[in-house]
Amino acid sequence: RAAAPWRSPRPFSSASGPTTKKSVPYQRTLQEEGPCEPSRPPPASAQVVVVGGGSLGCQTTYHLAKMGVSGVVLLERERLTSGTTWHTAGLLWQLRPSDVEVELLAHTRDVISRDLPAETGLHTGWVENGGLFIASNKQRLDEYKRLMSLGKVYGVESHVLTPSQTKDLYPLMNIDDLYGTLYVPKDGTMDPAGTCSTLARAATARGATIIENCPVTGIQVRTDDFGVKRVQAVETAHGTIQTPCVVNCAGVWARALGRLAGVHVPLVAMHHAYVVTERIEGIQNMPNVRDHDASVYLRLQGDALSVGGYESNPIFWEEVSEKFAFGLFDLDWEVFMQHIEGAVNRVPVLEKTGIKSTVCGPESFTADHKPLMGEAPEVRGFFLGCGFNSAGMMLGGGCGRELAHWIIHGRPEKDMYGYDIRQRFHHSLTDNNRWIRERSHESYAKNYSVVFPHDEPLAGRNMRKDPLHEELLRQGCVFQERHGWERPGWFSPGGAAPVLDYDYYGAYGRERHSDYAYNRLLGDEYTFDFPPHHHIIKNECLTCRNALALFDMSYFGKFYLVGPEATKAADWLFSADVSKAPGSTVYTCMLNQQGGVESDLTVSRISPGSPGSPLAPAFEGDGYYLAIGGAVAQHNWSHITTVLQDRKFQCKLLDCSEELGMMSIQGPLSRAVLQEVLDTDLSNEAFPFSTHKITTAAGCKVRAMRLSFVGEMGWELHVPRADCVKVYRAVMQAGARHGIANAGYRAIDSLSIEKGYRHWHADLRPDDTPLEAGLAFTCKLKSSIPFLGREAVEAQKAKGIFRRLVCFTTEEKVPMFGLEAVWRDGKVVGHIRRADFGFAIDKTIAYGYIRDPAGGPVSLDFVKSGSYELERMGVTFPARAHTKSPFDPDNKRVKGFY
Repeated sequence: RAAAPWRSPRPFSSASGPTTKKSVPYQRTLQEEGPCEPSRPPPASAQVVVVGGGSLGCQTTYHLAKMGVSGVVLLERERLTSGTTWHTAGLLWQLRPSDVEVELLAHTRDVISRDLPAETGLHTGWVENGGLFIASNKQRLDEYKRLMSLGKVYGVESHVLTPSQTKDLYPLMNIDDLYGTLYVPKDGTMDPAGTCSTLARAATARGATIIENCPVTGIQVRTDDFGVKRVQAVETAHGTIQTPCVVNCAGVWARALGRLAGVHVPLVAMHHAYVVTERIEGIQNMPNVRDHDASVYLRLQGDALSVGGYESNPIFWEEVSEKFAFGLFDLDWEVFMQHIEGAVNRVPVLEKTGIKSTVCGPESFTADHKPLMGEAPEVRGFFLGCGFNSAGMMLGGGCGRELAHWIIHGRPEKDMYGYDIRQRFHHSLTDNNRWIRERSHESYAKNYSVVFPHDEPLAGRNMRKDPLHEELLRQGCVFQERHGWERPGWFSPGGAAPVLDYDYYGAYGRERHSDYAYNRLLGDEYTFDFPPHHHIIKNECLTCRNALALFDMSYFGKFYLVGPEATKAADWLFSADVSKAPGSTVYTCMLNQQGGVESDLTVSRISPGSPGSPLAPAFEGDGYYLAIGGAVAQHNWSHITTVLQDRKFQCKLLDCSEELGMMSIQGPLSRAVLQEVLDTDLSNEAFPFSTHKITTAAGCKVRAMRLSFVGEMGWELHVPRADCVKVYRAVMQAGARHGIANAGYRAIDSLSIEKGYRHWHADLRPDDTPLEAGLAFTCKLKSSIPFLGREAVEAQKAKGIFRRLVCFTTEEKVPMFGLEAVWRDGKVVGHIRRADFGFAIDKTIAYGYIRDPAGGPVSLDFVKSGSYELERMGVTFPARAHTKSPFDPDNKRVKGFY
């Protein structure tokens, strides 16, 4: 096909027209002509079978062997790397806008630059030529400055350079349109064949078995006595291996492998391309370049460059072929042309340079641009390590280690929640092809977009709507997407801003939405300053603090734990003592074996309904009602289900999330308004804090709970779906003369941090313990009741707490979002996990865990005695540390004392 007409008739100069030569730029690949017999016969049994010999399969096998698992078998249907790894560009950048990812990348770098050479005496092909991120506008440079501050926490050297400093470093670069750059000297380039063959050698030396030319043809799954599906064996063309554990590292082919076991693997395959140039004089030793705004990367390849990028119209690989090994596609020049223009603009000498070869191969992409890892919800013992969105080489070491730990200990060491297949997608979405396709397209197209704090996807929306959705939409609700649910973000006075069907950003001949109000409101927030509607969120917050606000929290997970052994299960699952009389509600955590917090939630003891209904199910034995933030409901469901299966408790977990709505009415005037709507006495004596009862509102049965997520007096109403609008309108009508307002989750985020309430997965994660997080009061340590994680918490209490969550405020009104560095007496002691602006105290509030650089325990005296600064985008701001919440420290308001 002729090249796109641009400047000259051909991209880059080459006498013979655009090259059709397809080959990777590596001296050595692992491709061999030869017999297709397996390299050795498969054994009769194995402890773990890893399927797929690419970056992830090799790293996972190596780490399993290194952690002492004997009997690990890696099966590869062709040769190592032959799927998507062999043609990868192999870039490694150390900084990404996530603390966990920075740690994962650091481990990969250690494995290939230090551990493997030391263990095998072989060079992995690692080249430390540095990395350079290009910014052509302020927002982009702000993002890089955020990365630089985060890098200081982890000891990653980086420098923000001016355009002229950049020119000194990279003389061939055009700097006319540069705003600045971020230079990371210890970034570099990996070699796929070198890395994988060295990993294979190191794993084999530790007892792992690697079998090439051995395709998997089936996976045997058995159902145990409790109805739980478990992996039993792996069938290959050359024999069956009995095993309790299979790891799916099959890349683009992972969906097909999942199907063999009845597991949904939500990823799509796309063509991803780069071109390799002829020799360029003066390019030797130059750093790799990522020009995010032009959506291209320039990777040093000896004395040439590989040029690639992420376009908005990628080609889907519709029929993933089983026979595709060491295969490449023909490059589509029309799709690729935009990258050539961006590259020539950045390094003008490219215009006079020929193209040696093109590399267009399959890559797998996922709906949220994060890999798929962990144990599949459908089958115990079936683990995923796939869907790496072009980052399988650079994340491979860190993720391979976590996956190995997960397989051995039942959970990873780090907080891998963002990668965990059991937690990210509601089960209604993992086999919804339209949703997977739309989302995966958007995550590919936005791969190089600035990561802004309040961005939302435009693809795959309106999947799960709560009963008040239309009602709130009419009133200007700007929705956020969480787990398929549309939940209220904030309320715009500018009228309705509905989320429209996905337009693929105008790709594939689709028409782009014109005058798209929702998209425009999102775009207004593409800043690291306070957003233009900061004052609107302020009004929602202060209305709640001074009068009352209604929050639609219907997306919450609403589960019942019921049955003869429900109390036995509740005692073990929940860190607090929840086995109180019916009518009580308890805020509690659930912990893992290591004492880390898997969840925080409210648990209410209930009596059975007769006849049963979503508000009060019928059951034998005991019953508990669990209310859990909707974004983490799936994670909670998985955690509880796994514990019930492992301990064989005789009880059931029921999901009524869709059948019930939930609205929370909070503020000093909440009692006055609700007393008009509810048929029950709401006085402190009759309805104390942390209790619940069934009553009627506007003639409908509801469960009222006196609780607060925002630190005010208030009640939650749990309402059957069909009655939600009626009850909502009754409350709004009664509240009108008291100044009631709708408020959304942006207000909840601000109000809750101001009161010092935790937000699971921000300042509370599976690698944080209740003692570190200031939640010791949720642990029934004074009782003798055993609970999951108790031993770990007691051991930590005895040994001392070596990091602690601290609340900081800054006098200067500056927006913070998390990932800022925390300095104490001139040393970095941690980073901010969660930050927001508190409107009642009129200050920026930030929470982060701090350590003592000397390695001692972190006491309250240590916290109080330091002088602190928070570093945001390279600038430090003096901060004050608090040991109690700066707002209502005596907790009077929730109890109704104003």
